[in-house]
Amino acid sequence: MDAALSKNTTPNSYQKNSDAIEVQWCNTRSVLFSVNESIGTLAKALKIFEIENINLTHIESRPSKKQAGYYDFYVDCECSNAETLQRVTSRLQDYAVNVGVLSTQPLKDDIGDGSSVPWFPRKISDLDKFANRILSYGAELDADHPGFKDADYRARRKEFADIAFNYKHGQPIPRIKYTEEEIKTWNTIYGKLTKLYPTHACAEHCHVFPLLIDNCGYREDNVPQLEDISKFLKDCTGFQVRPVAGLLTSRDFLAGLAFRVFHCTQYIRHPTMPLYTPEPDLCHEVLGHVPLFADRSFAQFSQEIGLASLGAPDEYIDKLATLYWFTVEFGLCRQNGEIRAYGAGLLSSFGELEYCLSEKPQILQFDPDNVCATKYPITCYQPTYFLAETFEDAKKKLVAFARKIPRNFNVRYDPYTQSIEVMDNKEQVLNLVTEVQEEIDVLLTSLRQLHGSS
Repeated sequence: MDAALSKNTTPNSYQKNSDAIEVQWCNTRSVLFSVNESIGTLAKALKIFEIENINLTHIESRPSKKQAGYYDFYVDCECSNAETLQRVTSRLQDYAVNVGVLSTQPLKDDIGDGSSVPWFPRKISDLDKFANRILSYGAELDADHPGFKDADYRARRKEFADIAFNYKHGQPIPRIKYTEEEIKTWNTIYGKLTKLYPTHACAEHCHVFPLLIDNCGYREDNVPQLEDISKFLKDCTGFQVRPVAGLLTSRDFLAGLAFRVFHCTQYIRHPTMPLYTPEPDLCHEVLGHVPLFADRSFAQFSQEIGLASLGAPDEYIDKLATLYWFTVEFGLCRQNGEIRAYGAGLLSSFGELEYCLSEKPQILQFDPDNVCATKYPITCYQPTYFLAETFEDAKKKLVAFARKIPRNFNVRYDPYTQSIEVMDNKEQVLNLVTEVQEEIDVLLTSLRQLHGSS
C-alpha cells in the first residue's frame, strides 16, 4: 500500500491505518527545536508546553546535523489557538534554537470568503513542510512486526528513514546499496508475482512492466532505485516519487497526489516473511503502484483524488481515503470481456491477486457513493471489490463526486509551475477560459492539417 495506509496482520492483505483517518487536524501542530546537551535544558523547554496547558502527543529526537552538541526535537502537540502557539515558540527561543512550526492546518486560510478551511500545499516544494509529519519513524515497529526483535533490521530501517527525513524536493533521491539478504527477499516476491501478471494484471500494467525492466533495472537480481523510477515516470506522465520516512496521514498523502507526487518507501520487508509485510515496503510500491503511474489515464485518475482532497473537510478525507482504498489499492477493471486487477494492493500480493479473480469475492460496479459507504474487514481478504469499466469512466464518476465536497472554491494544477491555483474569482476563470481556447485552437489546426494530408 501507500505511505498513508498500512497492511494488517494477515498475510497478503491490507488494512487502512485508522490513525491516518482519525487525526484531528483542527488542532494538531508539530513544533521543531534544537537544544544543547546542558542538564535541564530540555526540561525547561518542555515545561513551557505544560504552563500553556498544551498536550504533547508525540516526541522524537536525534543528534542535530546543523550544530554539534545539539539535539533536534520534533514534538506533536494539540493546540488550536494561534496566539498560544506563538507564545510557546517565542518562549522556546530562550532555551532552544532553530525553533519552527510545521502545521498542516492553520486556523484560517485566505480562500474565497475568508472562512476557515484546512491548509493545503500551493506549490510542489510545500510538500517538504509535512513530508516528515509521519505516524511512525524508522525503528519504531509494532510488537507483532516480524522485525520487532531484530536489532539489525530495526537499525537498517532507521537508515532508510533518516535518508527520507533529510530529503527535500528537487534533490536527487539517494541511491541505496541493498544487501544480499534484501535482494534475496526481492527476488522471491518478484518471481512469484511476475508469473501471475500476464493472466491477472490489467493491460496497462502489463504494457508498462517491460519498459520498467528496460529503463529502471527491474530484475530478479536487482532492486530498482527510486531516482531511476522517478525520472521514468516524469517522462511518461509527469508523476514522480519521493522517499518518505514512515506512514503519512491520509490528508498529507492525498495532497501529494494532487502534484503527481507519490510518497514512497525504500526499505524491504523482513526476510523471514518475504510474502508478507505489515506496512507498505518498496516491493509493494514499485511492483504494485509504479507501473500504473506511467499510464496517462490512471495518472490523471490518481491526481483527481488528490485534487479533490485539497481543503476538503475531515469527513470527506475519510471518504476519499476509502475511494483510494477500493481503486488505487484494490481496484478491478474490465478489459476485453475479462476482469483484471489494477489495484496495487492486489498486484503486490500473489495470494490476493489469485483470490480477487476467483468466484469467492463479491464484485460490484464502481460508484463513488456506494464505495464511500462500504465497510471492509482488516483481518482477511476483501469480501467486496469494485469494478471500473475504464479508467476514464472511473475518473468522470470521481470528478462528479468531488463536486459534492463542500468547498467555496475550486482548484486546478498548473503543470508549468507545478503549483495549485485556487479558482475563486472571475478573473482567474476568464484567464483559464483563454488558455483552454488557445489549446482548442491548436487541436483544430492539427485536425485541419491531418485532414488535408489524408
